[in-house]
Amino acid sequence: MSKKQKTILIRIIAAGVLLIIASFLPLEEKSLVRLAAFLVPYGIIGWDVLWKAIRNISNGQVFDENFLMAVATVGALAVGEYPEAAAVMLFYQTGELFQSVAVGKSRKNIASLMDIRPDHANIESDGQLVEVDPEEIEQGQIIIVKAGERIPLDGIVRNGSSSVDTSALTGESVPRTVRTGDSVISGCINQSGTLKVEVTKEYEDSTVSKILDLVENSASKKAKAENFITKFARYYTPAVVISALLLAVIPPIVTGGGWAMWIHRALIFLVISCPCALVISVPLSFFGGIGGASKKGILIKGGNYLEVLANAEIVVFDKTGTLTKGVFEVNEIHPNGIDENKLLELAAYAESYSDHPIARSISMKYGKETDRNRISSNEEISGHGIKAVIDGHEICAGNSKLMDDIGVETVPCDKAGTKVHISDNGKYAGHIVIADRVKDTARSAIKRLKERGVKQTVMLTGDSSSAAEAAMKELGLDKAYSELLPADKVEKVEKLLGERSGKGSLAFVGDGINDAPVISRADVGIAMGSMGSDAAIEAADIVLMDDDPAKIALAMDISKRTLRIVYQNIVFALGVKFIVLLLGAFGIANMWLAVFADVGVSVIAILNAMRAMRVSDNC
Repeated sequence: MSKKQKTILIRIIAAGVLLIIASFLPLEEKSLVRLAAFLVPYGIIGWDVLWKAIRNISNGQVFDENFLMAVATVGALAVGEYPEAAAVMLFYQTGELFQSVAVGKSRKNIASLMDIRPDHANIESDGQLVEVDPEEIEQGQIIIVKAGERIPLDGIVRNGSSSVDTSALTGESVPRTVRTGDSVISGCINQSGTLKVEVTKEYEDSTVSKILDLVENSASKKAKAENFITKFARYYTPAVVISALLLAVIPPIVTGGGWAMWIHRALIFLVISCPCALVISVPLSFFGGIGGASKKGILIKGGNYLEVLANAEIVVFDKTGTLTKGVFEVNEIHPNGIDENKLLELAAYAESYSDHPIARSISMKYGKETDRNRISSNEEISGHGIKAVIDGHEICAGNSKLMDDIGVETVPCDKAGTKVHISDNGKYAGHIVIADRVKDTARSAIKRLKERGVKQTVMLTGDSSSAAEAAMKELGLDKAYSELLPADKVEKVEKLLGERSGKGSLAFVGDGINDAPVISRADVGIAMGSMGSDAAIEAADIVLMDDDPAKIALAMDISKRTLRIVYQNIVFALGVKFIVLLLGAFGIANMWLAVFADVGVSVIAILNAMRAMRVSDNC
């Protein structure tokens, strides 16, 4: 409990004791002495509410809960309801204390989930370790990370080996082993050995900095429910003040008397009408959902994306690196008129300048160093392949579209996998079949999405139709579109967007690097974060930090659960408010029921909102 909260608690206790004492004093009804006796506890517990109301009025902010409580309790004093005035203010402040503790606890828990900000970085100076601010470290410097310390900056291990706890970023409980040459990212905990790490990114560009900015700024992107509550409160509060005024004035004028009774009812009406249950609990629910998701390695950039994901009925996947491991292997080599080894050599030399996974798989199969002096030129043709001049021969390596462009007829192949066709001086030399391995959790991820109401699961790939069809059957997908260029993928997504129902949305899942145009076109873009890839964090609305497609269903569960909690709070708070408002208008509700409608409903709604941050693997 904070110092401010402790002070309020002391004031509540003191005011409560004095209120009880004043209630038992044998004083005449509505006498000045009795008024003074109740003004003491009223002043102790309510002076700050009155001051805030006056200050807000002077700043032009009239209609807030401080104004409502001030008018209601001062009015109660004016009509001689001294104990009720002091008691209403006492219970109001008690409710505010409960709310403050609940909100503080929730925010503290959420902050602890993202407590990945490094305290310091160790550098070696004159044979001694010196602690410095991570923001002072420059790219290329060597830092020392001791066992038990949090890795402060992204880098490459230059010496040492250790187990690294990545749970704060990925939600994965199993530590990751790192050795010399491996990359490490900030925010993870070095569990065992000492590591010497060469810094590859300065602090402001590091993974931990980007993630903290992402979570801190997530509150700025509000869901429709949050915007509704903001607009609702803006019009609701003035409306109830005007209604209370009319309730106090019109009936006595019409009936010719009963001013005290109707003013009392109007004051009860004001106490009931405070909208704090909605104003606090709804944003807190979304913040809790975002915080709970981050604990599982799911970074959500705003409450609006939670809302869209909950309504996803079409989920579109990129294939490579999303549903598959992106680990390509040469399965078969089919030469045409040349030696098998010669075909592999031509492909390896043509692909030697490329860092694409397919190129790496060919180089790995070739297993020899390529002599770059043999390569006169090398041109990559996006979405098609490579044109290179090797030993004076024009070698083309790529898909069937590239062969069509240069007028070379290919040999059909029914083997599943990606085909890299090779031509030598315009003559077909053969093809290499390369296959990618499906991720272990991909099939179950598709199944779980269908169980959650997703109507269509679609795969987009640049692979051949046979490879796409084989993957579609293996994964249990509904559709697969093959041999697509990046622009074709955008076109397919736009077509699928037209197949949504009124409230349904389309989610696209990709690697966040090559699929940025498609991610931005979808209703909600989900990126496989590759342990904190910059491009993934920048491009997508939701980032899965450990590249596990099963987390998509978990993110959807979290979204749906958060929305359920939000709607529960809206229905509960408004339902109780309107019922008690009607009872108050007809004189059935008293001040004590009014206090429950305000304070009690707020506390219950906030405690319910705190459930949003408790997330398990089954949600």
